Amino acid sequence: MNRRTQLKALALLCSAWLTFSAQAQSNWPERPIRLLVGYAPGGPVDSTARTFAKYLGDQLKQTVVVENRAGASGMIAADQTAKAAPDGYTLNFVASPSMTITPVVQRSKLFDPRKDFTLIGSVVQYANVLLIGPEIQAKSVQELVAYAKANPEKVSFGSAGVGASNHLSAELLRQSTNTQMLHVPYKGNSPAMMDVVSGKITFMFDIISTGRPFIESGKARGLAVTSKQRNPSLPNVPTMIEAGIADYEVVGWLALMGPLNLPEPVVAKLTTALDAVRKDPEFRKTVENGGYTIDMIGGRELAERIAREYVLWENVVAKGNIQPN
Repeated sequence: MNRRTQLKALALLCSAWLTFSAQAQSNWPERPIRLLVGYAPGGPVDSTARTFAKYLGDQLKQTVVVENRAGASGMIAADQTAKAAPDGYTLNFVASPSMTITPVVQRSKLFDPRKDFTLIGSVVQYANVLLIGPEIQAKSVQELVAYAKANPEKVSFGSAGVGASNHLSAELLRQSTNTQMLHVPYKGNSPAMMDVVSGKITFMFDIISTGRPFIESGKARGLAVTSKQRNPSLPNVPTMIEAGIADYEVVGWLALMGPLNLPEPVVAKLTTALDAVRKDPEFRKTVENGGYTIDMIGGRELAERIAREYVLWENVVAKGNIQPN
């Protein structure tokens, strides 16, 4: 076979492959899709992912199988997603700390959240509420800050551990108000909340869905929520901005993403399916009952959010000299 014939055969082979690849993309999905979740079964991220997987599968007319890849606060699942083949059959239901907090705190080089993924869009978002025990006299965030300034050794806050989102939420409050507050890390939110209720520590931030029962029972008071708007489930609790902490907005989110360089036809189908799921009345009702709100932002806006929040927490971690475990 001469050189010219070899080149012609190669061109035909490339053309055939491109045709096959384009056809495969247009027919996607032809088999079940893996949806990686970076947390253990039974938790709030996992349960929301399983609900989402059902509705997404209905839209795509294909089975979406949730696979738990717990560890490193969600970064193991994200890393496996970044390294997966960009064919649309491995996706990630990712929680915001895995992209904007943990990589910063841990100084991780596993992946770059700003560069290594195809972002489809956010699914839901959630806010925290600042909870204070019933024995603490402060009735507002400003009163809490004033008390901290007057008693720099007496105010403490709990968290689920060093680098947890509620740790950094409180650290941001401390830095924003230039106050001295002692961080007390726990192994999870529940023991921290018990010490808030008993008065052993002053306050903590917790997700609204788990913090609300303590407010409703009178075991704790909610001083402010961290979202820009008031939360419908706590309409009488002001936002941090309303409470006088300028520009304070901290929301978590759960989003859909895949490996870098997902084919455009696959991205288009996923975007359409995601939009339909978020608009589905039953899906909305289910996630809102779980304390979430629907988040309609797309891939481009999500990329901007990740970049913005990455810088925010990078600055908080550096200023607070927060060291990884």
